Amino acid sequence: MQRLSGLDASFLYLETPEQPLHVCSIVDLDTSTMKGGYSFDRLCDALALRIAAMPQFREKLADSPLNLDHPVWVDDKDFDLNRHLHRIGLPPPGGRAELSEICGHIASLPLDRSRPLWEMWVIEGVAGTDAHQGGRLAVMTKVHHAGVDGVTGANLLAQLCTTEPDTPAPDPVEGVGEASGLHIAATGLVKFATRPLHLARVLPATVQSAVETLARVGTGRTMAAPFAAPATAFNARITAHRNIAYAQLDLDDVKKVKEHFGVKVNDVVMALVSGVLRHYLLERGELPASSLIAMVPVSVHGKSDRPGRNKVSGMFSRLETHIGDPVERLQAIAKANSVAKQHSSAISATLLQDWTQFAAPAVFGAAMRVYSKTRLSRSRPVHNLVVSNVPGPQIPLYLLGCEVKAMYPLGPIFHGAGLNVTVMSLNGKLNVGIISCPELLPDLWKLADDFGVGIEELLAATA
Repeated sequence: MQRLSGLDASFLYLETPEQPLHVCSIVDLDTSTMKGGYSFDRLCDALALRIAAMPQFREKLADSPLNLDHPVWVDDKDFDLNRHLHRIGLPPPGGRAELSEICGHIASLPLDRSRPLWEMWVIEGVAGTDAHQGGRLAVMTKVHHAGVDGVTGANLLAQLCTTEPDTPAPDPVEGVGEASGLHIAATGLVKFATRPLHLARVLPATVQSAVETLARVGTGRTMAAPFAAPATAFNARITAHRNIAYAQLDLDDVKKVKEHFGVKVNDVVMALVSGVLRHYLLERGELPASSLIAMVPVSVHGKSDRPGRNKVSGMFSRLETHIGDPVERLQAIAKANSVAKQHSSAISATLLQDWTQFAAPAVFGAAMRVYSKTRLSRSRPVHNLVVSNVPGPQIPLYLLGCEVKAMYPLGPIFHGAGLNVTVMSLNGKLNVGIISCPELLPDLWKLADDFGVGIEELLAATA
């Protein structure tokens, strides 16, 4: 068995019917490259071979009423691929409206915790084409956040992909094994008993980070503060419904802007998000006078020796939405991001992972219920939205023999922060995935389409 870290388990504890905490992606595929032609059965067989070499897909949660620590991953001895792989067809004309509607519905459905926490939906009829005749196919994946963060999720998808359409599947790999309730409870007791020692290690790093932050406050070298974000329409209690939109930009255009203004790719991404939101809120007469604040996940893979599958920290970044000029806004964002990164780096990379080791289901659940059911989530949002940037390989990829044309990542949304924008660079493209709650933001395509307008605006400023 393999025990979840506190950060992994926190995504289980924070989950509610309105707030399912899985991460998704929509993969746009060209079936003409599939050896022997596409059929659902052939795709299913190819996936089965891949999953035999990827034990994470065959693991489920296990726990014991006597367990004083977090749950564990064990092999699902009754694993059945048919319970995770689903096939549906889009109604005509099979355009982006039909695809996003069905994907939004899929994203709203919670995963079954009695089985491995993932699903894959094969969606035929995309763009009115016939996948059996070399047309297009969409595949939507769902994996619980307890099992992946942005980096590990991208790595899992990468393991399903190959650089050639007919690459043989790797050899099978054994899983983590099983565990009895007694074993889970006994090892959990040992982990619980060592928590005071763990706390003794965490406190010095916490104090050091606090001292560093206080020193930065005096010189104005801090990231944006939590609970300093202005309220917007999407900073309210979310429902169980989800809506989705997406966009695709040329990565070369983003790099041209980056190089011309001497900023980072992530600064350009943040500037695009800022411009889109500024325009959206301005049109509705709802633009706050102060800047929107984004929570940006920061990977600590390679910087953390802690166990667990989520190895992430985060920083609060100003989007400078109060600035009208796009170039001035980009430069202000780059400056603010530089300060935020320096502040984030000064904080122990493992601090979030260490403190969440003390996470308790009852505490997390009660806190989420209080936050979501009071006006606190609307009047004092922790942040306005999540903006995440996941780098991907810049080479052609094939998923189960089909060429990947786009991969749109979709993160979770939360009470008080009902908008998530995640981008992934892949083979010369920047793929933008947007997810929200339709009761808060009914027309996400307005946001998605404005990404193209935003990059053209910045490109014009480079001339």
